Amino acid sequence: MSENSEFRFGAATGVGSMPGEDAREAAKTVTGSFEDFPFLPELPARGPGADMIGRTAGMLVDLYARVEPSGWRISDRPGRDSRRARSWLGEDLDALEEFTQDYEGPLKVQAVGPWTLAAALELRNGEVALSDAGACRDLAGSLGEGLRLHLDEVRRRIPGARIVLQLDEPSLTSVLRGQVRTASGYRTHRAVDRQVVEAALRDVVGVHADGPVVVHSCAPDVPFALLRRAGAAAVSFDFSLLTERDDDAIGEAVEGGTRLFAGVVASTDAPLSDPAGSVRGVRTLWRRLGLNPGLLAEAVTLTPTCGLAGASPDFARKALAHCVRAARSLADNPE
Repeated sequence: MSENSEFRFGAATGVGSMPGEDAREAAKTVTGSFEDFPFLPELPARGPGADMIGRTAGMLVDLYARVEPSGWRISDRPGRDSRRARSWLGEDLDALEEFTQDYEGPLKVQAVGPWTLAAALELRNGEVALSDAGACRDLAGSLGEGLRLHLDEVRRRIPGARIVLQLDEPSLTSVLRGQVRTASGYRTHRAVDRQVVEAALRDVVGVHADGPVVVHSCAPDVPFALLRRAGAAAVSFDFSLLTERDDDAIGEAVEGGTRLFAGVVASTDAPLSDPAGSVRGVRTLWRRLGLNPGLLAEAVTLTPTCGLAGASPDFARKALAHCVRAARSLADNPE
């Protein structure tokens, strides 16, 4: 893991989104659940601007966006929608700062990565930015500048935190495969060259030069090798979507020092298994790959799967607590 090899991640954390609209309650839940690896909660139930695309659009520098019936669209000047996004982010930071007084340790913040942003943000003609290579470059550059400012703000508010930046890229596989639909819905945009995708990701990852970056995707066929080459110190994914086709890429990632953020706990209201049952698949994978069980706690951080914002607040609290118990089970009984 090169420069991040000495970084100590926590054994469990969340993905990002949480249910409800109360920033203080969400921050209290997250910091109370993950005492050694909290994260900045996102509350999409508040509406446009609190959703993942709008939240990140509000971070952009010299690019603005507004809400249209079809989604978020780039605009000429800042408006009500982008101001609302920045206001909610400020409210979330206020709440997190309140509950992390004197905190020292890893802290995760999330933003949408350049390719999912390009697949979602519309240009003035109604097509997404992905349709225009120049627009993609401008968007990645603006995102990088915005993330620098955001990370500086988090450092100022929580000076003892060692920040982990998570880039959410659920559309990355679709971008690589040419599966992102045009505005008409009848065609798909051409696949973006893998080297272009990797280069843009590397540039944005490089914004957080003094800390690790984790790239999150809740889609099947996560491109582990590409993300590693782009500089990701960790890859976050839904464990249930793995197949044996992923074995080689995961084995190479672990042996290369890449950390795995494994989504193993359900994110919708459903009965939770016992902690050992939640990590049975992780132990099975480890045995199948012939990896040293003693490395499990050093290589894996447990999370819920995507979609916790759709759960009830009570279930969300239980799911986060379950992640912590499952991580303890994995550390105590790796085999």
